[in-house]
Amino acid sequence: MKERYSRFSQLLVVLGVLLCAQTVSAQYFRQSSYWKTHRREVSIGFGFSNFLGELGGRNQIGSPFVWDLELSQTRPAVAFDYRYYLAQKMALRTRLTYGILAGNDNLTTEVFRQNRNLSFKTDIYELSVVYEFHLYREELGHVYDLRGVQGTKSARVGLYLFAGVGGFYFDPKAQFENAWVRLKPLGTEGQGLPGGAEEYNNLQVCIPMGLGLRKAFTKQLSGGVELQYTKTFTDYIDDVSTKYYDPIALQAAHGDIAAFLADPSLSATDAGLNPTAAGQQRGDETDLDAYLFFKFQVHYKLVKYKSGSKKYRTRISRQKIVF
Repeated sequence: MKERYSRFSQLLVVLGVLLCAQTVSAQYFRQSSYWKTHRREVSIGFGFSNFLGELGGRNQIGSPFVWDLELSQTRPAVAFDYRYYLAQKMALRTRLTYGILAGNDNLTTEVFRQNRNLSFKTDIYELSVVYEFHLYREELGHVYDLRGVQGTKSARVGLYLFAGVGGFYFDPKAQFENAWVRLKPLGTEGQGLPGGAEEYNNLQVCIPMGLGLRKAFTKQLSGGVELQYTKTFTDYIDDVSTKYYDPIALQAAHGDIAAFLADPSLSATDAGLNPTAAGQQRGDETDLDAYLFFKFQVHYKLVKYKSGSKKYRTRISRQKIVF
């Protein structure tokens, strides 16, 4: 009897070892350095951009963050990425984004904004480097890669957060008699003139941040969506920030177009009551501009085999789980 139990125990041990070996083999790509073969990735994204600043906005005085979003001013955007995974859940990403930002006071019924009647648009080019932390990585296929066993199907969607630093270029324009006129050379707030505002730079620093979702389609191809909020350190993306400048002095220095685009307000009263008279508030320099990008993305992993051995390549080609 003892001999029978001994053989039975030995059989259980053997089966346990085999099962563990199979499980370890199946989990190889979860727990090893397999992810390093897919650590480089390129992406392309198409979507939308929207401006958060003085012009346009909701039917109330300016609101911070996204509470002043004007959906009708949504414009197209496109982005190209290069991503390098530092670890399974950490990556550095370099991105070049092009978008269009726009705002128009005639879209709001808030009395001051509507009377101000300013508008603008600008192309924006952003180059950024961000750190990504992947809370979850997208998975493909089945949880276990056992021959002849389907197992539990994996359907996890990847979720990540990101933040970093970048630089962007902008050049605001306004429409005058069916032509788009560059606003910076006009010095609409008296830039370069006595008592006027300081001149601004078209190149600025920004802090992009946001979150994204990903879903794997094949071992190398995946797709997703991403929302990016970009904080800037300028209030002149829309060429509006401080106070109205003396229109007569502005006209003398830069001409009729500059004087009109600095103050195209709808109503005009005597200087004592005119809300757009020289020295009156034109913008809010304490509330810096920001913008949003929302994009649909396609990601492609650049595979690099860790080893040239046939055995390793075979294991990779059989693998059903992608990180």
